[in-house]
Amino acid sequence: MKKLIMLSMVVFLTFPFFQMSTVQAAGYGWGYKKNSNHELPYIGKYESMLEEYGAYYADKTGQKNIYLTFDNGYEEGYTDDILDVLKNKDVPATFFVTGHYVESEPDLVKRMVAEGHIIGNHSYHHPDFSIITKDAIKEELEDLEKAVAEVSDQDELKYLRPPRGIFNEQTLKWSYELGYIHVFWSLAFIDWETNKQKGWEYAFNQIMDQVHPGAVVLLHTVSSDNAQALEKLITELQKEGYSFKSLDDLVLKDKLPDPVYGYE
Repeated sequence: MKKLIMLSMVVFLTFPFFQMSTVQAAGYGWGYKKNSNHELPYIGKYESMLEEYGAYYADKTGQKNIYLTFDNGYEEGYTDDILDVLKNKDVPATFFVTGHYVESEPDLVKRMVAEGHIIGNHSYHHPDFSIITKDAIKEELEDLEKAVAEVSDQDELKYLRPPRGIFNEQTLKWSYELGYIHVFWSLAFIDWETNKQKGWEYAFNQIMDQVHPGAVVLLHTVSSDNAQALEKLITELQKEGYSFKSLDDLVLKDKLPDPVYGYE
């Protein structure tokens, strides 16, 4: 089997994986095989693992929906700008935050929730889930949930993005048993290196080159490129017939029969 081109993202201390490999022999770095045909990327053996434990990486219906997700580990001053764009364009997003982010930026977390966005769980301390116990994972997730509830009106976190994008079948199973829904991604690029930003056109082109119906897009709010490109991206993608949906829309559509949800 051909080795898969991998792209594994982290909130802030992150490095890409460029081929399928185990991480510390215990976990996998999330990744997929890119294509230039604007089609759902191939994820190989991960597909059956995700299906078994109710995890997502894309909307596989073929409909021209896009799901914006942002990973937030620390703040570089661009999140307010991103929220302004989302508000002006009436576009929902999910922000996967860590304990550090909630502690340091409670007002931004409160604003995210107040403006209708979803807060996702990226763990409190950002550990590698594949090398800790189920009880430790439970504590990480519950501590983050409590922290978010203390600073906002969202008192429950149901979507989980594992730290460093590292997972295995055991962590998927444990998280599922704890009531969480894993959400990976089908579109991403290296955007988190704050000292290597390449201009908004770079972010714009990376997304437009990879976009496909049902894309779950991973972005980082520490990127000035993303902040400057976001409004242009939303406008252009809407011109191309894409609609921006929330993760709640994705899961509800997947769980309910088409006639109930309004799809034919």
